[in-house]
Amino acid sequence: MIDMPLKDTLCNSGLLLVFTGNGKGKTTSSLGLAMRFLGHGEKVAMVQFIKGKWKTGEKEAAKLFGDLFEFHVMGRGFTWKSDDKEKDIAFAREGWQLAKDIIARGDHSLVILDELTYLMKYGMVEEQEVVDVLRGRPLHVHVAVTGRDAGKLLCDAADMVTEMREIKHHYHNGVKAGKGIEF
Repeated sequence: MIDMPLKDTLCNSGLLLVFTGNGKGKTTSSLGLAMRFLGHGEKVAMVQFIKGKWKTGEKEAAKLFGDLFEFHVMGRGFTWKSDDKEKDIAFAREGWQLAKDIIARGDHSLVILDELTYLMKYGMVEEQEVVDVLRGRPLHVHVAVTGRDAGKLLCDAADMVTEMREIKHHYHNGVKAGKGIEF
């Protein structure tokens, strides 16, 4: 390993980071990034596409940071259990438009697009459009995309892809989603 001065190793341009896979930890990883950015006084925006209007720890914590952490919930809940697919598509597209606007403004050092991969998987937004928007973002904006089944175009465009792999999960032993663990 080459010993380089810290100033030469810092990332000065925005990265596209993808957290995908069947294991737990995708949203949690993106929130860890948010804490780091917020700790440096940098602005963060998060758009959640699937989770719905239920009370989550991350939504409540975002309020503690005031104007530094912009937080939007744009989904109606878990889309694969939908009772109205057309309404889900409309919410998804509205959320995607909001995400595009936030990215284009360039006001945030980090933009988290939580569960965005599902919108592409279910054909609610086109993967090529997503990739084009993310490639065209302001140079200083980092973007973290989370969700299972990240597509090839997105992964190819990304600077980093981490796949979470489930080895063991408490859910399989009958333990339901827990406050602070899953939400």
